[in-house]
Amino acid sequence: MKLHIAYPAAGTQVVLKLDDVEDAAKIRAFVDKRISHQVEGDILGDDWAGYVLKVTGGNDLQGFPMKQGVLTTGRVRLLLSAGQSCYRPRKRGERRRKSIRGCIVSADLSILNLVIIKKGDNEIAGLTDVTRERRHAPKRASKIRKLFNLTKEQDVKKFVIRRTITKEGKKPRTKAPQIQRLITPARLQRKRQEKAVIVARYTKTKKEAEEFQELVAKRHQETAEKKAAAAKKRSLSRKLSRKASEKAAAQ
Repeated sequence: MKLHIAYPAAGTQVVLKLDDVEDAAKIRAFVDKRISHQVEGDILGDDWAGYVLKVTGGNDLQGFPMKQGVLTTGRVRLLLSAGQSCYRPRKRGERRRKSIRGCIVSADLSILNLVIIKKGDNEIAGLTDVTRERRHAPKRASKIRKLFNLTKEQDVKKFVIRRTITKEGKKPRTKAPQIQRLITPARLQRKRQEKAVIVARYTKTKKEAEEFQELVAKRHQETAEKKAAAAKKRSLSRKLSRKASEKAAAQ
C-alpha cells in the first residue's frame, strides 16, 4: 500500500510505500477507518510524533476510487449523475452506472490519500521543511480578498498573483488570471440597466392591467345600462297594454 500524504499549507506531498508483511501494523492502524476520520501519525514512526492525519480517499489495485457515504469495504455499482463524486457527465442530464469502492478503508487498497491537519514538532523532509510556490492563484475577487485579508476599499487588481513564463529564445513575460466577479463601473451600469428593464416591464404590465380593468368596468356599465333600458321599455309596454285592455273593457 502507498500513502499519499499532503500538506496543504506548504503545497507539498510525499509518498510512503508500506510493505504488506513488514509494515502490517502500520496498515492495520488505517483499516476500518472511514473517509474524514483522523489517525495519529505516531504509528508511522518517531518522526511523525504529534502529527494528525485525515483520510481523504484512495484507490484499489484496479483504480476504482473510494466514495464518501458508501458504508462498505468492497466494491459496488451505483447509478451516478451530475454533481456526485467519482463521475463527470459528458452530456446534460446523463447518468451512468459505475463501479466504486466504499468509504471504509480495507487492506485491498493500493493507494490511500491522507492530509496533515496538525503538524508535529519534527520536520518531515520534502513535506514540511519546504514551501512550494502556487502555480495557480485564485481568480475570484472574494477569494483574493480572503487570501490577502483585504478590505472592500482596497484594489484587488494590485494583489493578483502573476506567473512568470520563460521560453527559450524569447523574452520572459508574466501572466495573471482574469479576475472574476469584480465590481466595475461597467458592471454597475449593466445592473442599473437590468433593473431599469425590470421596472419598465413592471410599469408597462401595471398600466396595461389598469387599462384592462377600466375597459371591463366600462363594458359592465354599458351592459347594465342596456339591461336597465330594456327593463324600462318592457315595463312601459306592459303599462300601455294594461291601460288599453282596461279602456277596451270599459267600452
